[in-house]
Amino acid sequence: MSAPTEGASGLEFHVRRGLGARLDRPALRRVAAGILAREGLPPDSRISLIVVGEPEIQALNRQHRGKDAPTDVLSFPLRTEDFPLPPGEPPHLGDVVLCWPVAVRQAEEYGHRLEREVAYLFAHGLLHLLGYDHEAPEEQRAMREREEAALRAVGLTR
Repeated sequence: MSAPTEGASGLEFHVRRGLGARLDRPALRRVAAGILAREGLPPDSRISLIVVGEPEIQALNRQHRGKDAPTDVLSFPLRTEDFPLPPGEPPHLGDVVLCWPVAVRQAEEYGHRLEREVAYLFAHGLLHLLGYDHEAPEEQRAMREREEAALRAVGLTR
């Protein structure tokens, strides 16, 4: 499957100041567009990508998962199937919260470009919004295949 030429038009970026974060927004839009297309969702589905530091993600991780430590990415799905939307209004899928300092460290640790690590974490978080998980080996395999396909489509291979 070739990479979509248009990015996901409903992807919003929120980057906390002072992190030094530089996002490849066109690539992230293409990652989202590819995942949305493969999953049969409208290309204008709304998604928020929020980039934060370690204290903020640690607080979210503690509050929502009971883990008092920073993590790389968290997903907060918004289930709109129970809420009527105005005609033609795209679904809001939820928020992906990415920790910039952890992404930087992981890119160095795994020996690949920071752009790839950020795109991978975003794809991972977006798939969680869509209900994918990786607790069981078969779930992990299916999720990993979708993540890698999304990255290949935009040229961010290992």
